[in-house]
Amino acid sequence: MSFKVAIIGRPNVGKSTLFNRLVGRKLALVDDTPGVTRDRRVHAAKLYDLHFDVIDTAGFEDAGASTLPGRMRAQTEIAIREADLIFFTIDAKSGLLPDDRTFAEIVRKSGKPVVLVANKAEARGAQGGMLEAWELGLGEPIPVSAEHGQGMPDLRDAVISALGEARAFGEEEEGDDDEIATTEVLIGEDIADPDAEDAHGYDDTKPMRIAVVGRPNAGKSTLINALIGEERLLTGPEAGITRDSISVDWDWRGRQIKLFDTAGMRRKARIHEKLEVMSVQDGLRAIRFAEIVVIVLDATIPFEKQDLQIADLIIREGRAPVIAFNKWDLIDNPQELLAELREKTERLLPQVRGIQAVPVSAETGRGLDKLMDAVLRTHKVWNSRVSTGKLNRWLEAILAHHPPPAVAGRRLKVKYVTQAKTRPPGFVVQCSRPEAMPQSYVRYLSNSLREAFDMPGVPIRIALRTSDNPFAGRAKKRG
Repeated sequence: MSFKVAIIGRPNVGKSTLFNRLVGRKLALVDDTPGVTRDRRVHAAKLYDLHFDVIDTAGFEDAGASTLPGRMRAQTEIAIREADLIFFTIDAKSGLLPDDRTFAEIVRKSGKPVVLVANKAEARGAQGGMLEAWELGLGEPIPVSAEHGQGMPDLRDAVISALGEARAFGEEEEGDDDEIATTEVLIGEDIADPDAEDAHGYDDTKPMRIAVVGRPNAGKSTLINALIGEERLLTGPEAGITRDSISVDWDWRGRQIKLFDTAGMRRKARIHEKLEVMSVQDGLRAIRFAEIVVIVLDATIPFEKQDLQIADLIIREGRAPVIAFNKWDLIDNPQELLAELREKTERLLPQVRGIQAVPVSAETGRGLDKLMDAVLRTHKVWNSRVSTGKLNRWLEAILAHHPPPAVAGRRLKVKYVTQAKTRPPGFVVQCSRPEAMPQSYVRYLSNSLREAFDMPGVPIRIALRTSDNPFAGRAKKRG
């Protein structure tokens, strides 16, 4: 059994940098600004031959419970309760501050084993801070540099000393890493045998990855908390609370799901701070590696320009979108508004005609089961495939009803169609002169495909190809 380590300390002592060092990736956002981390993040980590889970936490601050720093502190206290070992981190360069002493007392009262980590030990003058650290009464400070990877062997030895060899080297739980390798294909999975008449059934045993996106203060974190039934993510009336993309494991009706909370995305022109740029980039990365993307719209002010740009980005990435009209409990005329919103959805997002749109209230829990049913339906469509035989029988009927137009006096010929990819469905159409095919006819083919094979609400890719002319480029021989 693996153990769990929580990295605790006041703001800007290098907790997230140490977290990234232990997990071997730059997952947590790091900046010189104090208080970058707000939610707690858990990930598998490795320290030489030690394997464990590490929790990155928000900087400890002495503030009222109702304030944002106070709610961040509550999340950190939960991390302390969950952990088997605490890395109490101080900044050796700046030495001890009053907050360090206050929070050291809280950590001591928890009764958990503690390793005192003196970070930034490579800096000039860090020796003085190291000596001061003895005053905390948490044992010998371990000098490390999370930025440069110095002091990691001493940290390993300190972990073994704190937990004992039997606990530190407990049996590892084997499992898949929760990050997709960067070499994996992002858009489309190849179909092994496109000519097979029987399409493979939907596999509902595989874990599903869902990203939740939207403008700031649309209720994304509140929605995830309502779905999983616990206050896992930091929420509040302030806009822009979430910064990192935080993953949460969840079991829904026996289906393993990984939910990704993302930072609110404002219009590009309004983003000036480096930290917000990093947060949005982290959110975009979560979209690229997700399968389903739930777009959370504030039902009181839906379909702002930014909402449509976020939806367009998701469609271009080939992800499967589902719309959640949140804050439905604030609506006075729900039936009229729902009809109006569904009409707007069809009109403003024609590229994913039939997209699932569900009214929900993250505050009261209304509509959450319907939202997950819509997610499952969309995921099945996104994974669907159609045999080549059925496609070409459909093509024959379509060409008889509406043949391709003539371009420059010559009629275009469409000969053959096959599905080459799923996730999202991707089709290859064999035709003469692909460069001359009007986009309006490609859209006609796409919409007809969507209706004929019941594929609402997901992007459909159509690639036009022509067969190679074996005589092209050959010079004519003359006697």
